[in-house]
Amino acid sequence: MASDEQTGCTQGSGDGRFEVTRWTMVLAARGNEAAARDAMAYLCSKYWYPLYAFVRRQRHDPHDAHDLTQAFFARLLEKGWLDDVAREKGRFRSFLLAAMKHFLANERDRAHALKRGGGQAIISLDSASAESRYATEPRDDATPEKIFDRRWAMTVLEHVLDRLRAEMKANGKEPLFDELKPTLAGEASAYAAVGQRLGMSEGAVKVAAHRLRQRYRELIRQEVAQTLDDEKDIDEELRDLMSALSS
Repeated sequence: MASDEQTGCTQGSGDGRFEVTRWTMVLAARGNEAAARDAMAYLCSKYWYPLYAFVRRQRHDPHDAHDLTQAFFARLLEKGWLDDVAREKGRFRSFLLAAMKHFLANERDRAHALKRGGGQAIISLDSASAESRYATEPRDDATPEKIFDRRWAMTVLEHVLDRLRAEMKANGKEPLFDELKPTLAGEASAYAAVGQRLGMSEGAVKVAAHRLRQRYRELIRQEVAQTLDDEKDIDEELRDLMSALSS
């Protein structure tokens, strides 16, 4: 996984370090201290691919989309755009998408996009991985904005599954997680067969599946709450997440 020492930005994180934070995650990403780099790493890991997919859907080729997404994050850091973010101005992901639209509208000369950090270290992105993921996007008439929302929703679930797996592994229950993971997406499971494979009773497996689904829902809510501050906003964001996944 690519990373950058100065910015601390990586493509993924599942260690749950930001489990109890909300809007403060965005505020903490301002500045250059270690805490700010950690916060920025989290935000980058959550939004870099949705933004890349948005740029690709704007008919930019993979190379330009990679350069533009990387340059956008560099500009975000260099210009201190996060200083303009405030709770009352709306959701962070809406701000980020609007900032990317503004950036693209004003970006004319993209030949040296990677060099425009003014000495600021550039965010490292895995272009091969990004394009591989983009290749799986449905070939439909979805707008770039809908693609962004869909990939944001999928990234939220990916983070949650990583965290859930890490929790189960820490408790010595990773095999149980692997057996029951399909049930989180609503798939049926042969609990008796799972119990035989793991040396558990069917009833114990059913209880474990119920608890896993409950914890899954809790973690989704925590993940969505990372850049929000009001309970009603969290509920609305959850509805948007489900809508994005079903569109």
